[in-house]
Amino acid sequence: MNILTKSSLKKFPEYDNHKSIVYLNNPKTGLKGFIAFHKNSKSTPSFGATRYLKYKSEKEALRDALRLSRLMSYKSAMAGLKYGGAKAVIMRNDKFSKEEILKSYSQYLNRLSGKFITGTDVGLDLNEIKKMKNNCKYLVGIKSNPEKYTAIGIFVSIKVISKKIFKTSNLKGRTYAIQGVGKVGYEFLKLIYKNASNIYISDTNNKRLKFVHEIFPKTIIVKPSEIHKQQVDIYMPCALSYGLNKKSVNELNCKIIAGSANNQLESIAVADRIQNRNIFYAPDYVINAGGLISVVDEYKHNNFSAKRIKDGVSKIKYTIEKITNESFKKNISPARIANEIAEKIIHKM
Repeated sequence: MNILTKSSLKKFPEYDNHKSIVYLNNPKTGLKGFIAFHKNSKSTPSFGATRYLKYKSEKEALRDALRLSRLMSYKSAMAGLKYGGAKAVIMRNDKFSKEEILKSYSQYLNRLSGKFITGTDVGLDLNEIKKMKNNCKYLVGIKSNPEKYTAIGIFVSIKVISKKIFKTSNLKGRTYAIQGVGKVGYEFLKLIYKNASNIYISDTNNKRLKFVHEIFPKTIIVKPSEIHKQQVDIYMPCALSYGLNKKSVNELNCKIIAGSANNQLESIAVADRIQNRNIFYAPDYVINAGGLISVVDEYKHNNFSAKRIKDGVSKIKYTIEKITNESFKKNISPARIANEIAEKIIHKM
């Protein structure tokens, strides 16, 4: 694997002196992918979900693992958690049995002896994780519902930001455009549907879109290419990375951006452009940390406590309030404020 040499890794813009990278490779089962460790320690494991996705190449998969693992370190730091950041990506291969690929993957997890704790991300569901749990104990997100708590964290964050932008934290009558109505988008709809005004939704999965619309019939379906252009109070990127880029940023028609997707920004320059357009961008890894908080709680405690998790998730509001105030005071993008705070915490680890 030449791309894993130090000199090759340095050529990737996503590489940030990662601690280590595990190459997942079992030709018999079709398993291929990576586990990237951005930050870790001898005393605590690193957390990060597992993504099962179609990648064009190993380089593309590795780059995804590198950037997502780095984001997990930032997320953990801003959530006040003393755990490192990591991420696993498995290259989907339809020529092989997914069940066998995941079984093979669980064997790699066992070899790491608890250094990496993982759960579901794009391409995996709860039933698959439960099945893997029969062969591997280093899996979380089974007792709790990470998507639910991610949505709650975003909800409390939007209330804080709305108080600054709209002079009230009351979300009644607010309008939304939700890009991606998968796990978190669906959970968020539960929280805002009753009191919201117009809610535009989109998803590349038409079957999923139809299912969600049947449950929430007031929602308005638009094409994925049009969702970010809707005139709304709050735009929510809840799909894959880099939805906020040089092109889309000029087409935004909202006051607040607050979504669950990881790595929403194509670059920090895009965040500056959003700021210049007087749109408030809520840093993704700050407001979407509810899921991580819930699975860390599951890892630490034998008993499930919704109250304990909600109390932990509610603390996100203090972090986003600090970032919001600093952003308005200095007229600097919230993304830059958050990065500065997170990097100071990480460098002390």
